[in-house]
Amino acid sequence: MPIVNRVAAMHQEVTAWRRDLHAHPEIGFEVHRTAAIVAEKLKAFGCDAVIPGIGKTGVVGIIKGRKTGSAKVVGLRADMDALPIQEATGVAYASKVPGTMHACGHDGHTAMLLGAAKYLCETRNFDGTVVVIFQPNEEGLTGSLSMLEDGLMERFGIQQVYGMHTSPTHELGKFALCAGPMLAACDKFTIDIAGKGSHAGRPHEGVDPVVVAAQIIMALQTIASRNVNPLDAVVVSTCVVRAGEAFNIIPEGATLIGTVRTLSDMVRNQTHARMRQIAEGTAALFGATAKTTFEGDVPVTVNDPEKTRFAQAVASEIVGEANVKAMRPIMGAEDFSHMLRKAPGAFIMLGNGIGPGLHNPGYNFNDAAIPLGVSYWVRLAETAMPA
Repeated sequence: MPIVNRVAAMHQEVTAWRRDLHAHPEIGFEVHRTAAIVAEKLKAFGCDAVIPGIGKTGVVGIIKGRKTGSAKVVGLRADMDALPIQEATGVAYASKVPGTMHACGHDGHTAMLLGAAKYLCETRNFDGTVVVIFQPNEEGLTGSLSMLEDGLMERFGIQQVYGMHTSPTHELGKFALCAGPMLAACDKFTIDIAGKGSHAGRPHEGVDPVVVAAQIIMALQTIASRNVNPLDAVVVSTCVVRAGEAFNIIPEGATLIGTVRTLSDMVRNQTHARMRQIAEGTAALFGATAKTTFEGDVPVTVNDPEKTRFAQAVASEIVGEANVKAMRPIMGAEDFSHMLRKAPGAFIMLGNGIGPGLHNPGYNFNDAAIPLGVSYWVRLAETAMPA
């Protein structure tokens, strides 16, 4: 179960990078410090080219192999952004930015790909070109699309692309992935309900949008239980309810905001249509109106079967075949899905050890996973383009 020797020697250095990034988190596209550090290090490593400003604040590094007979180009992607969460880990390198933290492991993702870039620049033991991709705003689910709109794939000729994510639901020393749909499509929904305001002591004179909202919230749960095939996955979660400001006034309107997660376009379209029917029909029963809108358009993350087998074989080389698990699809979303629609590839989960979940104030990337992640990246590039 080999860790690349040079990678093992870099462990402390990459850990220091990761902890610095953890202490200085940035959100969305505003990852200016992080992107500057990434670009500076890629230049210092000796990348053949370093291109900042792809997708606003994304950074791309080009590393050419020592042989030039192959025209193969492989993309390796990491995300850089943090979350608007107040950290509660208590670690010495905890976030110095109030209300902002790396609660999803992107500090680890960035550091590991930087480690791989350093190794690949030193050795160049492959025949082709590696494109290392550092993406902003994954949490906002538009960073990948922004980089693609700036011509990421065409400009750098990327033929296959791979992503990796830390997983606190898998033990340290294990990888997990599956062919086909692996992560869900994600839509943000907003339901605006218009009623009629009135005095809270004379509710019969108004149309209470709060009552309508409550009925809609409960009715939406029947989509999964009564409208969609039980063998097809769908999640409808109402996460925000807004209505009124005073304890004694029935408000004019109410707003529901939440998310829809699906694993196929058919179920996605079916769910959208049914949500509109439920919102409009329920509101009409009470004399109100409701308008449903969807935004986000993050598709299902679909792993190419051939590239999945390849990624599995590379991970097995690092940790042993028994430690690479075939996982069931999960209903989290990942905007790497846009890149996989442009080029075949695979997304893999890196076990971080069982602990606080992602997007949790107590989550912290496990630095013991760094050699595994870096070794995976470098062996993937070298195996995909053997010298």
